[in-house]
Amino acid sequence: MGIPQPAFYIFKCEQSAPPGMPKPSCVTPDSEGLFQYAAKKLMMEGVMMTAPIIRTSCMNRCAQGPIMLIEPGHTMYVGLTEERIDRIITEHIIGGKVVEEYVIAEEFWDAPMSPADARKMMGK
Repeated sequence: MGIPQPAFYIFKCEQSAPPGMPKPSCVTPDSEGLFQYAAKKLMMEGVMMTAPIIRTSCMNRCAQGPIMLIEPGHTMYVGLTEERIDRIITEHIIGGKVVEEYVIAEEFWDAPMSPADARKMMGK
């Protein structure tokens, strides 16, 4: 018997822009502990093996950060706090129900772009 596949993958942006950069950062002094907080919560709830959390670099939603993306479902949560993470893990990961009020607004999260279209946009 093999190792079961995870039911979810949680991608947490851990990008920290250098001082003086014009864009905000998902990791600031106020939010730098959120990755560890989420990992600890997943472990305490007994679901880390079925919903691993993965550090990522920038996902281009800096103004809405801190953010995390949950797959499957392509659900991006924004404005993360410890309280929001608690609800996301309890309601979405364990309960199977998206926490709609924390999902990125449509104007910041358009339809996916194909790699071919991205290349055209970049003049390739």
